[in-house]
Amino acid sequence: MTVENFKALVVNQDENFTVKVNDLTLNDLPNGEVLIKVSYSGINYKDSLAAIQDGKIVTSYPFVPGIDLAGIVVSSEDSRFQEGDKVIATSYEIGVSHFGGFSEYARIPSKWIVPCPSGLSLKEAMIIGTAGFTAALSIQRLQENGISPENGKILVTGATGGVGSFAVSILSTLGYQVEASTGKDSEHEYLNNLGATSIVAREEVFDGKIRALGKQKWAAAVDSVGGEPLASLLSQIQYGGAVASSGLTAGTNLPTSVFPFILRGVNLLGIDSVYCPMDVRLNIWDRLATDFKPANLEGFIYQEVTLQQLPNVLPILLKGQARGRFLVKL
Repeated sequence: MTVENFKALVVNQDENFTVKVNDLTLNDLPNGEVLIKVSYSGINYKDSLAAIQDGKIVTSYPFVPGIDLAGIVVSSEDSRFQEGDKVIATSYEIGVSHFGGFSEYARIPSKWIVPCPSGLSLKEAMIIGTAGFTAALSIQRLQENGISPENGKILVTGATGGVGSFAVSILSTLGYQVEASTGKDSEHEYLNNLGATSIVAREEVFDGKIRALGKQKWAAAVDSVGGEPLASLLSQIQYGGAVASSGLTAGTNLPTSVFPFILRGVNLLGIDSVYCPMDVRLNIWDRLATDFKPANLEGFIYQEVTLQQLPNVLPILLKGQARGRFLVKL
């Protein structure tokens, strides 16, 4: 096919740092076996960092951010993907060192691409995006560690964020009793609508003091916060419980003791959605199209935006003002 030029959001560090929608050609795209006409992308915290100076995400300029994308195959050098196929591409180096989804066209290595399951539209796949995928991976890991609805209440921290919102909804869909932790009083109705049975203040999880062992409150947790709140949370998990950890918004230091692990048999499960093996990745996307699929995916959209709106919208996630998902329509 011939594409004279197309639009993409480009961040550049020249004399000044800039974030602009520019015209590109296919020759500007990096190597990859599959050319995709992008239909939707999503905005993640990492994308917002990529669009600021010293965000420590992008190291080579000019660059096109966007760690998520879904679209239609235009051409492929890999027989597994044919023209017209609906596909999803997230994680790996996309939007970090390989041009990402904030572009009308993307060229992606075939080993990073997932066929879009028949139970999902491209729009639904990007409403889910990396955030929903991470939540689903967290819940599957909890299930693999024996956590079932009969075990008791499950806590979700950072519950109004992308990962947290999806975790609340998926757990509720699966029949778990979900407690959602948030510091935003205005979002209680939103969380209840997602399926939270009760709302927990941040101070109930971490009151500023980390105890070696606290009262056993939750059978398990999905945590996207990290830091001291995670250390406090671990001390409050029931015997034999587990915490799936995927975030660091409260910091990278984890000042815990060994007591939750050696006296209560608590498991801390690390969740990595970036280099998750492809067989696991395919299984998670299949589950997101079936038993993990929330009833009202449209309800997760906080705002649907265009490429032209991105420079003004990207900073919102850095200010902690967002809930749910920002969807980018190409």
